[in-house]
Amino acid sequence: MGVKKKKETQVTSLTVCHQDLETLRSLADVEGKNLASLLLHCVQLTDGVSQIHYVKQIVPLLEKANKNGKCDPTIRSCLDILAGIYLSLNLKNPLKKVLASSLNDLPEFFLTEATQSFTSRLQEELNTTTDLYSYRKVIDNISSCMENFDLGRSSVNNLLENVLHYLQKSLIEISEENRKLAGNHIVQTQLMNDLLVGIRVSVMLVQKVQGFQRLHLKSSPTWQSMCGLLSIFTKFLSDDDLLQTIQSTSGLAVILFIKAMFHPPEKIPDLISSLLLRSVDHTSIPEWLLNCCRSLCCADVSQSALLFLCQGTLTMLDWQDGRMGPSGEALLLDTVRVLFTLSSQIKESTLEMFLSRILASWTNSAIQVLESSSPSLKDRLNGNSDVVRRLLEYVYTHWEHPLDALRHQTKTIFRNILQMHQLALEESGSDLAADGFIFQLTESLLRLEWHSKGKYTCLGCLVDYIGIEHILALAKTIPSQILEVMGDQSLVPYASDLLETMFKSHKSCLKSQAVDSTWIDKWHETWVSPLLFILCEGNLDQKSYVIDYYLPKLLNCNPESLSYMVEILQTSADAKIGSYDSRGALGALMACLRTARAHGHLQSATDAWRDLVSSARIKQGLIHQHCQVRIDTLGLLCESNRSTEIVSTEEMECIQFFITYNLNSQSPGVRQQICSLLKKLFCRIQESSQVLYKLEQSKSKHEPENELTRQHPSVSLQQYKNFMSSICNSLFEALFPGSSYPTRFSALTILGSIAEVFPVPEGRVQTVYQLSHDIDVGRFQTLMECLTGTFEEVKILAFDLLMKLPKTFVQFQDSEKLQGLFQAALELSTSTKPYDCVTASYLLNFLIWQNALPSSLSAYLKTQRVACGDGDKSAALVESNTLIVIKCLLENLEEEVSRAENSLLQAAASFPMYGRVHCITGALRKLALNSLQLVSEWRPVVEKLLVTSYRLSAVVSPVIQSFSPEGLIPMDTDAGKEGKTCDVTAQMVLVCCWRSMKEVALLLGSLCQLLPMRSVPESPDGLLTVEQVKEIGDYFKQHLLQSRHRGAFELAYTGFVKLTEILNRCPNLSLQKLPEEWLWNVLEEIRCSDPSSKLCATRRSAGIPFYIQALLASEPKKGKMDLLKITMKELISLAGPTDDSQSTVPKVHALNILRALFRDTRLGEIIIPYIADGAKAAILGFTSPVWAVRNSSTLLFSTLITRIFGVKRGKDELSKKNRMTGSEFFSRFPELYPFLLKQLETVANTVDSDTGELNHHPSMFLLLLVLGRLYPSPMDGTCSALSMAPFIPFIMRCGCSPVYRSREMAARALVPFVMMDEIPDTIRTLLAKLPDCTDRCFRQNHIHGTLLQVFHLLQAFSDSKYRMNTYFQQELADVAVCTKAKIWLAKRQNPCLVTRAVYIDILFLLTCCLDKPSKDNQPVLEHLGFWEEVRRIILESELITGFPYTFTVPGLPQYLQSLTKLAVAAVWAVAAQAGEQARDVPISFSRLLESSFPEVRLLTLEALLERFSAAASGLGEKGLPPLLWNMGGTFLILAMKESHPECLCKILKILHCMDPSEWLPQTERCVHLTPKEFLIWTMDIASNERSEIQSEALRLASKVIAHHMQTCEETRDLVAPNLKQWVQLVLSSCGDHLPTESRLAAAEVLTSTAPFFLTNPHPILGLQDTLALWKRVLTLLQSEEQVIRDAATETVMTAMSQENTCQSTEFAFCRVDASIALDLALAVLCDLLQQWDQLAPGLPVLLGWLLGEGDDLTACVESVHQVEDYLFEKTEVNFWAETLIFMKYLYKHLFRLLSKSSWRPLSPERLCHLQRTASEQCHLLSQLFRELPPTAEFLKTVEFTRLRIREERALACLRLLAFLEGKEGEDTPVLRALDSPAAVNQLTLPRTETAC
Repeated sequence: MGVKKKKETQVTSLTVCHQDLETLRSLADVEGKNLASLLLHCVQLTDGVSQIHYVKQIVPLLEKANKNGKCDPTIRSCLDILAGIYLSLNLKNPLKKVLASSLNDLPEFFLTEATQSFTSRLQEELNTTTDLYSYRKVIDNISSCMENFDLGRSSVNNLLENVLHYLQKSLIEISEENRKLAGNHIVQTQLMNDLLVGIRVSVMLVQKVQGFQRLHLKSSPTWQSMCGLLSIFTKFLSDDDLLQTIQSTSGLAVILFIKAMFHPPEKIPDLISSLLLRSVDHTSIPEWLLNCCRSLCCADVSQSALLFLCQGTLTMLDWQDGRMGPSGEALLLDTVRVLFTLSSQIKESTLEMFLSRILASWTNSAIQVLESSSPSLKDRLNGNSDVVRRLLEYVYTHWEHPLDALRHQTKTIFRNILQMHQLALEESGSDLAADGFIFQLTESLLRLEWHSKGKYTCLGCLVDYIGIEHILALAKTIPSQILEVMGDQSLVPYASDLLETMFKSHKSCLKSQAVDSTWIDKWHETWVSPLLFILCEGNLDQKSYVIDYYLPKLLNCNPESLSYMVEILQTSADAKIGSYDSRGALGALMACLRTARAHGHLQSATDAWRDLVSSARIKQGLIHQHCQVRIDTLGLLCESNRSTEIVSTEEMECIQFFITYNLNSQSPGVRQQICSLLKKLFCRIQESSQVLYKLEQSKSKHEPENELTRQHPSVSLQQYKNFMSSICNSLFEALFPGSSYPTRFSALTILGSIAEVFPVPEGRVQTVYQLSHDIDVGRFQTLMECLTGTFEEVKILAFDLLMKLPKTFVQFQDSEKLQGLFQAALELSTSTKPYDCVTASYLLNFLIWQNALPSSLSAYLKTQRVACGDGDKSAALVESNTLIVIKCLLENLEEEVSRAENSLLQAAASFPMYGRVHCITGALRKLALNSLQLVSEWRPVVEKLLVTSYRLSAVVSPVIQSFSPEGLIPMDTDAGKEGKTCDVTAQMVLVCCWRSMKEVALLLGSLCQLLPMRSVPESPDGLLTVEQVKEIGDYFKQHLLQSRHRGAFELAYTGFVKLTEILNRCPNLSLQKLPEEWLWNVLEEIRCSDPSSKLCATRRSAGIPFYIQALLASEPKKGKMDLLKITMKELISLAGPTDDSQSTVPKVHALNILRALFRDTRLGEIIIPYIADGAKAAILGFTSPVWAVRNSSTLLFSTLITRIFGVKRGKDELSKKNRMTGSEFFSRFPELYPFLLKQLETVANTVDSDTGELNHHPSMFLLLLVLGRLYPSPMDGTCSALSMAPFIPFIMRCGCSPVYRSREMAARALVPFVMMDEIPDTIRTLLAKLPDCTDRCFRQNHIHGTLLQVFHLLQAFSDSKYRMNTYFQQELADVAVCTKAKIWLAKRQNPCLVTRAVYIDILFLLTCCLDKPSKDNQPVLEHLGFWEEVRRIILESELITGFPYTFTVPGLPQYLQSLTKLAVAAVWAVAAQAGEQARDVPISFSRLLESSFPEVRLLTLEALLERFSAAASGLGEKGLPPLLWNMGGTFLILAMKESHPECLCKILKILHCMDPSEWLPQTERCVHLTPKEFLIWTMDIASNERSEIQSEALRLASKVIAHHMQTCEETRDLVAPNLKQWVQLVLSSCGDHLPTESRLAAAEVLTSTAPFFLTNPHPILGLQDTLALWKRVLTLLQSEEQVIRDAATETVMTAMSQENTCQSTEFAFCRVDASIALDLALAVLCDLLQQWDQLAPGLPVLLGWLLGEGDDLTACVESVHQVEDYLFEKTEVNFWAETLIFMKYLYKHLFRLLSKSSWRPLSPERLCHLQRTASEQCHLLSQLFRELPPTAEFLKTVEFTRLRIREERALACLRLLAFLEGKEGEDTPVLRALDSPAAVNQLTLPRTETAC
């Protein structure tokens, strides 16, 4: 980016008072060589940077003077002036530090004089500064004197008494002033900062000034000041109205002053211990201390004060080497006890943050003490001690805390715990890894789930301490386990950091133990092999994160691994080419190379290609079907660790190739990456070009060529210019008519990057390329037309690019055109289509900034343009232009508002006013409103704007504030009087009204935010008065509190937030207080619940929550947030349970407002302390008899669940990512522990009455929802006060609820409460509770609840990581034995089908887990006789005996499904054991498939389909089991008689999976149909049935046809007559209007039949049908849905890979993207036409495609003449397909085909018809263009674009027809079309292009 100018440092110049200036003048010598002359020169300069140079000369000058051996009066005076200068400078001024640094080197001879001068000047400051707001400057001077400045420190030491007195006085006065100004946030913030600095300076004094350690006389002034300061700090420490940083620093100061003042020092630890433990003996401490710290010596010290005293204790006392002795050790232990107590009490986030830092500080202090401590302390601080246990508990409960900083502190604490344990071990040389505590800690961490973030950091600390070998010994697969979780973005940084720690440790360990280089093989096997597996086989997210986070770290650790990785990937790249959802080895290879190059492990891309990968592979990567492979390949080309690396010719060619096919990407992420990478490339070109320019200048003609460039610099520079021009040509070509949004976005973004990276050269800086040189009038017009699209991002990009062009470039010569453009903008600003007003805004802003307004508008400006210098000229022009435009818009708006006041319906239909307001706001936002020159003209405009806004709002607000705004059509005065009718819908009225409200709100918000405010009305500066601001506030209040339409109040909220942010920063106290007043007023109105209140109690309280949210969220976060605290207290009080029926409405409002506040991310952690109360209100509110309260409670509860557990990112309702350990949850919200337990107990005790009466407990749902998200952690303390165990019996009891859903929820909630290793015992206990078959009295609800709990526990256990070990198998075997004891519940003895079904599910689950043979044994289930019991259940079941039930029996479908699953499992089990002799099955598949219940058939078919699919795809281990042989006939019979759609679909799928040769010959025998008749039957189904069955029937029919095509001629001829029907079937399945499934099936069918019908060297179908199929392939390739395009791409790849077509392109056998597949498909098709010798009949068809035959031209004609506008477009639009791209590729290949062929057609009729049609189209299009308005591209964008596309197609067709006739150079009809307005921006159709 050329030579960047360094940002100049701004240094404020130093000055002296008049008296000192005169003194210097009088003392300066004539030669100007003495110190006075130097200082005089210095102070006369106005540039601070230059003054620094003079300041640095002071000491050298004095060193010369020192040789004279005397200090003359001149020097003495100069030193005095220097002292004055130093003290006058601001604290942050660099001159102050330079002066102090210089004076530190002052010759010793002058030190005394200098000290006296500084002391004198400082004394003067201390005595004369009496203004409260000037104290800060003096305090800053005292601070700077103490900071690395010897003279200053000496001066302060001399004036210590005065300084202390001054600090005491200033702190008292500032704190008193702060108290008086409570509520004035701005001034209070300044005063509190002054207080903080004052305390810090006091601390610094005690620490740095010598003599403080000596005991001062109690009566001395110094002592008195010290006592006074200590009293002040004590007061501050307990004052919660002050900032917490002030309290925190006061805590440090209190301990420091006590340490300095208390004697004897050895008693200090005991004294501080008594303060912390609140056990001070008043008789044993000095009176002065009691007087100063009385509030700290009592029992009721606040939590925050205690916390900050602990911080002071740890920070200010000397813990090093245990210098404080045993009492110090006791203090250390007392401090941590106090901190543990505070940890359980403090819930405010900022105090929690302080606490975590202080605990970490405590561990640091403990380490210092342990280095030389007593054995008793070591015993009390080793890993097994109570203190360390509690520290670990703190770590475990806070390592998932939402605050990053707090999580970081837990890592520090954990690391320090390890160090403490190491120091506490008595045997100094013992192996830390073998220690019991460390071993147990490691094991428990490894047992944790990987979703826990704390696990990673703690394991990382362990690796640092004990090395990786011990961890790998315990968990060999840990690298793979960690890589497995790297698909989760939230865990990726933690996982990658841990992996880095591990592999670095492993490398150093292996290297240290190795004797040769073979260690690297083991390292590669452990760390690189799992990586390569993920890169080739992992899911998309996983691979992306591994590449971004893990791979760079691995390569940085061991760069040599790259060649190992590349070697493996190269060998498998051909075998695993990847697909649209898999990168394959090629993708992995590109990712590795890209990362290596970006981190400097490859010298250049060219070398990489030569040594590691071929350029053909690079090209394959650039057009690969998988988007990330394309991105990685592009990254390899663009990224380099050297910003000046020359871009090679090969790289430039590849980039050009990439851009051709990759602009139209639907994925925003991919587009963003493409644009970002290309910008990096442009930066490399710009920066390397600067190097090349320098080389060019320095290189002589005879000098040998530089190795850097390998060619002359001028050649490289010219290549750069050509490349950039070529890129810009491609990008502008991509902005053709009808180009898609992704294409436009990409092209404009890249062009914007080019304009930014290659700026207009200034001075001597050379730039290799300038975008403006490649932009002509046509391209400028193209950019202007980009402002017309419906997507605002495109408008923004186009506008920004236009603004980046040089101002001289844009010149409007034609005033008529200019007037038309401005008029178009005005028309668009009143369009009924919302996006048109956005276009108008950008157009107007462009005209304003380019000074291109029509001359007719100058009348709007009263003042003539202000004469100004060159610098301000453009700003003044922009301001006057903006004023003109706003006045014009405002005049129109006023007139329209007047008309709307009479007829709102007419306004909504003809001139919705929101567009005008939008344009005004847009113009204002672009203007710098704080530096206006035409203030006098702006003021009336602003006043009129406000008045008009209020009028407009008054017109539309009745609709927005009505009870049903969505369907309201108001009565109009005009329409009523005159009988006028207006064609307007309720939707149009509503859109007009809410958008008007929206724009007014945004305008008012912008005015408040941008306009300077007038302090008084007559003030010369500023545009808004205080009264106007208040009016705006009242406006927002009214509409937020009364509007009922969400669009209106949400956007009013946006404007109101801008206002409240301004008010809170406003120096005017009355405005600053407004938010507080408004808040109290609305809370009072909510509380009163007046029936006359206009507040909306429905629609979730409408705008009321937004109103309160805006008032609270704008409150300064650094303050105490008093408004939030008071509001939350009031709302929680209102939301709580009451008996008063009058409180319903206030309660609903309170619940809705709480929900909004808990959702507001800006409130962050500040809102967390109120979550517990909010949860209580929601749970209790759910029990209300009033529906509105229950509804609002539910919404609040949902928000709280999200706030506590995070946003749900997976489909799993109870995903571990959205869960929390019980200890963490209850430590964060301890009030919820007794509340939830009590509520659950109440529910559990009454959930099931003995009478069987139904007890409704609505809150049970919420209780179980919360509890279901908690789980016990193996890290939880055994004796935790917040144990989860008490909840378990109550949850179990909830399983007895008579409500089915409650039983289900109780079962799910129980699972996380039971530890994994306790699950088997719990299951056995639950099974024991079940009744025996002999019991007479039992309840099915109880049985069902217990069985559900068993089922969910068993499911959780079977999913656990214990799955494969012997412990798991043994425990489950024991469970199976207990299950057998209650087997009667699965049989007919149990009359309830619901409980029978659940019991059978449990049996099925056990069969899945245990049906695997153990070592040298038969399967466990067989050993237990389990299968025998299952067999008996099935044989006695209704599947065998028949069903006496109907569907009215409860639980029948559920029972059928469970029974069928078990039956199928039993069949598979028998089949697996018996092999081919599978005769002993309990029930046959045929029997199941003949069931009259579709549930049975469907489940059976699904099980069979799974086996057949696996066998067909080759995934089955042993193929089909013998049991399934020869079942083709069965399925044929089933297909014929099946009536259930899903079952039929499965049957067709199974037949499709089977080989037709197995079952097709049986059709006649089984279903009495010949194979041909069966094919017809299949195609009939495909024609008539619903879409999913259609798709499967089409697949099956196609497979049958393909089978016939592959067999003998006889069968081929047999089906030949039916091919026509099949072709029509395929063609009809490809329409854009059809479901995705139908089109996918068509694409798959085309792929499977491509070798027979699309690419067959001897076409079987007729040419028309073959081309029709090809046309459908091309259509599918242009589908908007990615999945359809990918499926069609498979068709093209199959077509390209046939023996007769693989030479057509260079990408045969490659995975390609749909964008290039379209190009390649046309290349193959043209090649096939030649092979088939069908060019003559085929060419007219292809030319018809080019012309767009079949497309309805009348639609274009009708749209041009259409007057009626619809508010929203109803037609389906394909936002991806680009007609002209298809036309461009088709034209290219036809042109190439005709150029290569010597054949010339002899004007057949078809070509004549095409020529005539194309010529007629051109003529009609010219006529239609003339009928359009002058600025049709803006006013009739859709119609204009359609005509342009038709024109391009017609021109292309005519050009090819002319070429065919040999008239390419003559005057053909093509040239006449250039008269059309579109001719200026035609799509360039290249005559020759590189072959694909």
